[in-house]
Amino acid sequence: MHPLTFVRQSKGWGKAELARLMQVRGKQLRIPLATNRTTVWKWEQGQEPDLDAQRVLADLLQVSYEQVRVEGWPRWLPVWEVTGLTAPWTEAGTVEALADLVGSGRMDRRGFLTITGAALTGLAASWAEAPYAFASALNGDRVTDTMVSTIEQRISTLRTLDDQLGGARLLEQARGDLALITSLLNVGRYTDEIRVRLHALAARVAHLTGWMAYDAGLRSAGQRYYVGALRGARTAGDDAFGAFVLAEMGVHVSEAGRTAERVDLISTAIDNAPRTLTPYTQSFLYLHKAEALSRHGDHQRAGTALNRAAALWERDTVEENPDWLDWFGEAQLKSTEGKVLLRAGQVERATSSLATSVKKAAPRDKAVRSSRLAEARLAGNDLDGALDAANYGAELLEDKVSSVRALDRLKEFSEQLEPYKSVSAVREFRERLRALSAAS
Repeated sequence: MHPLTFVRQSKGWGKAELARLMQVRGKQLRIPLATNRTTVWKWEQGQEPDLDAQRVLADLLQVSYEQVRVEGWPRWLPVWEVTGLTAPWTEAGTVEALADLVGSGRMDRRGFLTITGAALTGLAASWAEAPYAFASALNGDRVTDTMVSTIEQRISTLRTLDDQLGGARLLEQARGDLALITSLLNVGRYTDEIRVRLHALAARVAHLTGWMAYDAGLRSAGQRYYVGALRGARTAGDDAFGAFVLAEMGVHVSEAGRTAERVDLISTAIDNAPRTLTPYTQSFLYLHKAEALSRHGDHQRAGTALNRAAALWERDTVEENPDWLDWFGEAQLKSTEGKVLLRAGQVERATSSLATSVKKAAPRDKAVRSSRLAEARLAGNDLDGALDAANYGAELLEDKVSSVRALDRLKEFSEQLEPYKSVSAVREFRERLRALSAAS
């Protein structure tokens, strides 16, 4: 959906109605416009309005022309108000942000990132500076320890299922769990200990829901859930998990081409994380830093961060590790190592690391990472090996896993096969991919 389409539909305007309103506002501003239904249709198909039309539309939507000039089309359009960015960093503000997610988090309003630039930087700074604040318990039923333990177990099971099946199949269940926790926070009666556990749970579920949305190709929705997770973690006083969420938010940002912002995010996460982090958790953060710097083209510093992540990994003691990182292991380490090495031109080492990452991963991650392994093998002039890896990923998507992200990455790899399009095995793989796309 084009951003203008969403804005128009959210206000209940048809194309002809928007054109008429713009003509009226244009007359008021002494800017004559010949806007009609077809004009609006063209804009929503990708044509950029001229500056006069943008000035009138901005005035109609109550957006300053300075924002139009700075952001550019279509980024200045007021697609949404993100409560998670504007609510105060208090317990009440966190509950407000979570309630907004429960009500509107299903909408992936643009299909691409909406929290970028100053808003993203400000969010990271707010998280780092926000006070821990707990309001008095609300009137309602008492929330018992058993109830919270039951929800905690549900979330643990949901994380395991996500690794096996992919996020698209489980997204509604995660949203339902978040709605349940938010309702308990809104109307329940609980002790301070239970309150902290509920906010920590809200953070975990919001992150997991955001991850599932991202895996299902819903980037902007995923971001909103991550903001809720960051707030929940801060309210629960869990800065280790907050640093983890900031690191994960960087993945969305860099895949949209905003690599410098990911570097800033992970730097904020590391600089403000508790000094008591286990080596295991520190390894995870430095692995993200390596990936961020690599995507940004700073291969030397990426290598330094990668070496530090590996060294911290060697110091790991399992007993100290947080439960929200129980999925992190050698497969993830080798996956990032392989990507960093591949971008640095070390194809042979990259291929070895990526092969290990696929072998040791859970089914959904096998599907996602198979395309990267295929890319590395192709870079090493091993077309047969590349197709083996890609077909393995396609087979998982056909039989076991639902992941838009994995499918998209296989499509990206398919584009690299263009020089080999006359090879029968390549044609067969591409046909298999078309069938997968049609079925998704």
